Order: sequence, then C-alpha cells, then structure tokens
Amino acid sequence: MILCSLASQQKCQILQREASSTVKELIEEAIVEGLDTMSLISSSNTSRVVDLGCSVGPNTYITMQNVIEAVEKKYNSQGHNGSDKLQFQVFFNDHVSNDFNTLFVSLPPERQYFAAGVPGSFYDQLFPSTSIRFAHFSYALEWLLKLPEELLDRNSPAWNKGRIHYTGAYLPDSWYFSIRTTEIVPGGLVVIIMPSIPAVQLFTIESSQLGIIDKAEIDSFNLPIYAVSVEEMTKPVEKNGCFSIEKLEVADTRSKIPNPVSAQGLIMHLIAGMEALFTGQFGSQNVEEIFNTTSQKIPDTIRWLESGHKKETHIYCCT
Repeated sequence: MILCSLASQQKCQILQREASSTVKELIEEAIVEGLDTMSLISSSNTSRVVDLGCSVGPNTYITMQNVIEAVEKKYNSQGHNGSDKLQFQVFFNDHVSNDFNTLFVSLPPERQYFAAGVPGSFYDQLFPSTSIRFAHFSYALEWLLKLPEELLDRNSPAWNKGRIHYTGAYLPDSWYFSIRTTEIVPGGLVVIIMPSIPAVQLFTIESSQLGIIDKAEIDSFNLPIYAVSVEEMTKPVEKNGCFSIEKLEVADTRSKIPNPVSAQGLIMHLIAGMEALFTGQFGSQNVEEIFNTTSQKIPDTIRWLESGHKKETHIYCCT
C-alpha cells in the first residue's frame, strides 16, 4: 500500500494539480518497487483502482491515467506477453451529492479502463474484501467524519473559542485504515495526498469586529478539516499493523507554481471549497460580505499568500 500525505473544482485545482504532479514520481517508484505483477496473472488480469473522494475536474482522470501507465510499465517490464494483457476497472467514489454526470461526460473517450461511480462515504466499507489493488486520495482524507464532540461543549477544555483548528482530531479516525485493510489486496497500494498545515484563513475575526457576524458564531464554528503532522500520519498506520510505511516525503508544492496564485484566485479557491460550510454557519448574505472584506484587503492577503509559499508543506508517505 502507498500512503502519501500533503499541506473546488475545475476552476480552482491548480494547487491540487501541482500536488498530484509532485507525487506522480513517488507513485511510479512505489509501483515499480512494490507491486507484485505475478499476482496479477495468478488471480485475475483485471486490476481494480479507486479514486476515493474524487472531484469532477481533470485532475481526477489525469491521476488515474498516470497510475494505469505506471502499472502497465512495470507489468510489461517483467516480460509478460500479449495474451496476458491487463484490464483496468476504475471506480470514482464520492458522496451521493457529487456531480457524477459531469465527471463521466468529461472522461477522455480514449481512456484505457472501464469506469464506474461508487457513491458513499469512504469512512465505510465500499468494496468487497480483497478486491482493490490501488486506492488514491487527493485532498479528501483531511475531511473528518464528524467534529470531535468536545468541540461542541462550551464547558469543555477543548472548546475552541476564537479558533477553528483542534490538535489531535485526526487520531480517532485511525479505524479508517482497518476498513482499507479489508478492501485492499495483499501487496496493494494506497496513496494519500493531504495538507500538512491548516490552509484556510479568512478575515472572520475582523468581520465580527465590523459587525458583519456575531463573535459567538465564530466561537461555535469548527471546520471539519484536519491537516496532519508527520507523526499524526504515521501513528494510525503503525497502530493498524497491517501496513508498513515504505516512503514518506514532505514537500512545498506551492513553490513549484511558476506564477503565484493571485489574491483573487485564492479567494475563488476558498469560495469553491468552503462556501457551503460558511453559508451553513453564517448565512449567505454574511458570507458574501466576508469574502468581499477579504478581497478588499489585498495587501494583507498577498502577504499571507507569499508566507504560504514558504510555510505550507505537504507530506508524502508510502506504505
């Protein structure tokens, strides 16, 4: 299994694309070094691949194509003849609200795999036992199944007054790896790409000071997102005991973008990914004013963006 961890959709995927590009070489190395091609012949010539928590943009099918090409390269290098040609079945998974129609319409017609959609939460078992050879996550696993209950209790020491980040929230989700243990075939691979530090910061406190939203609403607001440290990524894997970490890398993908994202581009990225969460907490009218306030503070936003180029990192690990 490969685990790759890092620090909405079609118009706002440049950072995700850089992350996927960075991890491409790591995936290829892991497939070459760790994939048992003989097991592909002895069991079935069909390899099943899944993109868990997929989006509807081009990053989704570009990554899947990269995976298939790497597997075929390793397979062919072992001298297998034409009669042993592999077939690939790719599953695209996300919640039932995902726009699967848009995804399937945009899939390349010349693709080298059979495609299927699998609606549902990846925190549940989605596939039969030992059926998946390669699983991929890109900016999906940082979304928590639910908020820690102590965050919702005003009398709890963990009450996050004035903050939206909670240290240690990721650890209880370690049981997630037990589910993947059931689905992944022996010798299978899993790749995870996720942020290693919080990547969202809006001027919500200032919006409170301006009277746009009530401060109590900010105190009760917690994003169900958790950016892990290297230690927090490895502990659940070690606790599970069925996987071993083969590779782990930390990288800053933003520094590889030739032209830094503009302040307005960053705001559009945040709107695409976070608008629904903010609207549910603060109301649509207030959210519009929050983003307007943010866009007006261009110098501060630019400074924060430049700081992100230096500080935001991503973790890659292979198990």
